[in-house]
Amino acid sequence: MASASDPRSRVGIADVAREAGVSITTVSHAFSGRGHLAEKTMVHVKGVAARLGYVPNRAASALRGRRSNIVGFVSDDIATTPYAGRVILGAQDAATAHGQLLVLVNSNNDDTIEAAQISALRAQQVDAVVLAHVSHRESTVSEALSGIPAVLVDSVDPSDARVSVVPDETQIARLATQTLIAAGHRAIAHVTVDASGVARDGRVLGYREAMLEAGLQPLIVEGGSEGRALAGRAAFARMIGACAELPTAVFCFNDQMAMGVYQATQALGLGIPNDISVVGVDDFEPVSAELLPGLTTIALPHYEMGRWAVETALAIVNDGADRPSGVTRMPGRLVVRGSVGPARGA
Repeated sequence: MASASDPRSRVGIADVAREAGVSITTVSHAFSGRGHLAEKTMVHVKGVAARLGYVPNRAASALRGRRSNIVGFVSDDIATTPYAGRVILGAQDAATAHGQLLVLVNSNNDDTIEAAQISALRAQQVDAVVLAHVSHRESTVSEALSGIPAVLVDSVDPSDARVSVVPDETQIARLATQTLIAAGHRAIAHVTVDASGVARDGRVLGYREAMLEAGLQPLIVEGGSEGRALAGRAAFARMIGACAELPTAVFCFNDQMAMGVYQATQALGLGIPNDISVVGVDDFEPVSAELLPGLTTIALPHYEMGRWAVETALAIVNDGADRPSGVTRMPGRLVVRGSVGPARGA
C-alpha cells in the first residue's frame, strides 16, 4: 500500500469503515469522541485505521466551526411519491439529531433543473448534498456535485465515484420466496416487469437462487414495462396460459402488481390465500394494508436509507475525505398480513 501521506492514495474514512465492517459514522465517532461507542468497537476501529495508515483530516476539524450546518436533499420525484416519503423522514431525523437544517428540493426528473438546484444549494454553502432517486437505478452523478461531500440514495454511479446506499434487491427476493417456501409452497411463480433494471434483475436473481436451493423449478412471468396493477393482471393471464396447473403462490415485483394479481384471481372466482398465496415488495400501505386480505410484503428500507445517507454525508464532512466511494446494500423487512397460507391440498 502506498504511503498515507501520498495525496493520490490517501486512505479515507470509507476505506476504514469497509475494512472494519462498521459504518462511516462509527469511524468518525471513534476519532471524534462523539457518540456512545463501546470501548471494544473503538479499539477495533482504531486498530484497523492504524493498519491501513488512515490519518484523520485535522484541517477539516478546524473548519467545523465555520460550517453552515445545512444539508441539501435533492430528489427526482421522492417529494411527491407517498411510499418513498420515508426516505425524507429518515434524512430529517438524522439532520435534526446532528443539529443540521435539511433543505429539500425536487427536480421532477429533469437533469437541467437538478443541476441548477445543486448549484443554488452550493451558493448557500451547504455542507453536503444527498441526491435521492425514487427507484433503484444506475445514474451518472451530476458534475454540479464535483468537490462537495455527497451521498446517493437508491442509485449507483457506474464509475463508483460516490458513496451510495441502495436496497439489497437479491435479499429482498430471497426473503419473499423463502417465506412462501416455508409456508409449504412448491409451485411458486415470480410476476415481474419485462424491462431490465437493477431492481428487476436483482429480484429475479434472488428468486431464482431461493427456488433452486430448495430444489424447485423457477417460473418467471413478465407483465409489461411498468410495475402497476395492469401489468400484474397481464402477467397472471400469461401464467395461466403457460401452466398446466395453477401455481399455489406468486411473488410479485411490487405491491401494485400484487394488486393486479388480486384482481385477476377475484375475476376467476379464486380466493387469497386459500387458492393462491401472494407476496409483494414495497409495503406501499395505500395498497398493501388496504387490500382484503392485507398483503404480506417486503418493506423497502426507505427510512433507514435516508437516515444513513445524512449521517454518512456528515461523517464525510467531518473527516474531510474528498471522494469516498462504495455501495451499501440494506435488507428489506418482512411485513406479515393475510395473503400467505398453506399450499392447496397441503
